[in-house]
Amino acid sequence: MANRLQYETSPYLVQHKNNPVEWYPWGAEALEAAKTQDKPILLSIGYSSCHWCHVMAHESFENHATAAYMNENFINIKVDREERPDVDDIYMQATLLFNRGQGGWPMTVFLTPEGHPFHAGTYYPPEPRYGMPSFRQVMDAVVEAYRTRRSELEQTAKAMSADLGRNLFAQLATDQFAADMLDTAAQSLIQRADPVHGGLTRGKPKFPNPVNLEFLLRYHIGTGNDAALQVTVLALKKMAQGGMYDQLGGGFHRYSVDEKWLVPHFEKMLYDNAQLARVYLHAWQITHDPFLREIAEETLDYVLREMTAPNGGFYSTQDADSEHVEGKFYVWTEAELRRVLDGVANKPDAVLAYWGVTPGGNFEGKNILHVADMLERVAIRHGMSVEDMKEELAAAKTVLYTLRKDRVAPGRDEKILTAWNGMMLATLAEAARILDREEYRQAAVDNADFLLREMSNGAGRLWRTHKDGVSRINGYLEDYATVIDGLLELYMTTFEARWYNEAIRLADVVLAHFAAEDGGFYDTSDDHDPLIVRPRNVQDNASPSGNAVMAYDLLRLTGFSGETRYEDAALGLFRALGAGLSEYPMAFGQALIGVDFYLRRPVEIALVGDPQEEGMAAMLDVVRTKYRPLALVALSPHTPDPMANPALLRTRSLREGRPTAYVCENFVCRTPVTV
Repeated sequence: MANRLQYETSPYLVQHKNNPVEWYPWGAEALEAAKTQDKPILLSIGYSSCHWCHVMAHESFENHATAAYMNENFINIKVDREERPDVDDIYMQATLLFNRGQGGWPMTVFLTPEGHPFHAGTYYPPEPRYGMPSFRQVMDAVVEAYRTRRSELEQTAKAMSADLGRNLFAQLATDQFAADMLDTAAQSLIQRADPVHGGLTRGKPKFPNPVNLEFLLRYHIGTGNDAALQVTVLALKKMAQGGMYDQLGGGFHRYSVDEKWLVPHFEKMLYDNAQLARVYLHAWQITHDPFLREIAEETLDYVLREMTAPNGGFYSTQDADSEHVEGKFYVWTEAELRRVLDGVANKPDAVLAYWGVTPGGNFEGKNILHVADMLERVAIRHGMSVEDMKEELAAAKTVLYTLRKDRVAPGRDEKILTAWNGMMLATLAEAARILDREEYRQAAVDNADFLLREMSNGAGRLWRTHKDGVSRINGYLEDYATVIDGLLELYMTTFEARWYNEAIRLADVVLAHFAAEDGGFYDTSDDHDPLIVRPRNVQDNASPSGNAVMAYDLLRLTGFSGETRYEDAALGLFRALGAGLSEYPMAFGQALIGVDFYLRRPVEIALVGDPQEEGMAAMLDVVRTKYRPLALVALSPHTPDPMANPALLRTRSLREGRPTAYVCENFVCRTPVTV
């Protein structure tokens, strides 16, 4: 019989509904069962596209003897980390403390019935191997300790919970912000960057770190520092040329297991592609390198093609595995490539050389396609013109992509997460106005409509997750922050006041329900279900910190609205982080973006005139062609009324009946410009 997970909406939880383990979802029922039955809790946290989560499930959770032991000795709780980032964050911090900074998924944490952690780890094999004890050995030790050393164990667990609630950055707090803070952070990132293979770390594994790359682009714009731009562009090019980028279908995999960006962990995450496409877009605006634009567009086209739901939402992930084999969908043997390219390419050897294809392969006997050499050099070596080489590659890509669609595709997690959708909304809205792509604008509008319709409850608060017509779980700080960011970008693309008004409304919800007494915000609202601590994560992880995105939102809203209460709330976070911003820049890229915006001051641009008129269209081109990260742009087609939103437009009017631009910077407004 199916267990309690059969009633959940998370595809990850539903994957485990037929396990012989008597799983509970996280909630009051499970915690009460632990207290009533006086059993410790075995908490297992993972997500649907996690390869080793699948491995542990097959080895242990599908094993009847293992499941019987778990059911007899524990209350077993399964959590989807993407649905419950609050639970994941609390117990990941505990796992890191128990294991000297080592953590990951699957995460296995043992708790008292009150939810306090007393032991934690990650993947455990069914038999002792890799220098690790077996899962059964770990459970035996936990059961023995719970029975014979209960008092000591509970004391340890409560002490751990107290550590989790402590503000680790309080000693770094400061009221001083200066440009040298940004200089120190940028130089630290530049110095640690890989000068050969690109990226902000050396060695392996390699993660894309898009938020830190974005900070370096902004630092370059603000200071003219060429090294910041060079480090960023090298990283972007090397990532897109490696196997971490899907050379046929577009879009990025999660990370590279090697230092060359060649062998990826093959899952594709919506949040990675949303962030990376935006950085590529900005880098193209600065450099005008067509390759960077191509990658941005291919990534967004992949999302529209493969990750978009009929209702306007965006799905969460595509799995690393297909047919229970990691990466099988994406790799090729040399023989099958030659067979496919016969008759398609005039010189298949040139195409294979470009993609680095060899008889022995580069991944378990097969080939991950990657750019092994410059197209121009490959063309010369094979006696081809550059244009002919490009045509050969385009034809090969089309045929191979079409054939690949006949393979068994990786699983797709079709839950829709508000925060990740907010990230993609922002990227699509910005791409629509910069690249003049109508399909991006329509996708952004459809997504914003979906979020405000299906991901909002009757009281105007956000839900976290949506699947099969059901929205649930109170929204987290990151949900509000990224949706506000997306709505502001959509406003600056369409200039429809409703998107700005919704951003203001959601920001006021955050100030009312998430604000922390000593600065910044909690990750959960004041009416969220209680946990052992109220999580408050200020560091970036694979996605930017909800605190830092919210602070950046508030600074932008200050410029649009003129209300300093928003800026005061943002500065509360920066003061709390203090010197940590420059001392640990890899952890605070998004907060550094906010400090950069605050110190360099926004450029407020109020436009009045019909955007379809030639003069106003020319003004918009000036505003949108270059990368202007400090620009806040509002537009009214006519002289607005005194209550118009954003407030930036109030008192602005047409001059001599012609399109007019009002530009203010550093609290000083220039003479209005007409066309």
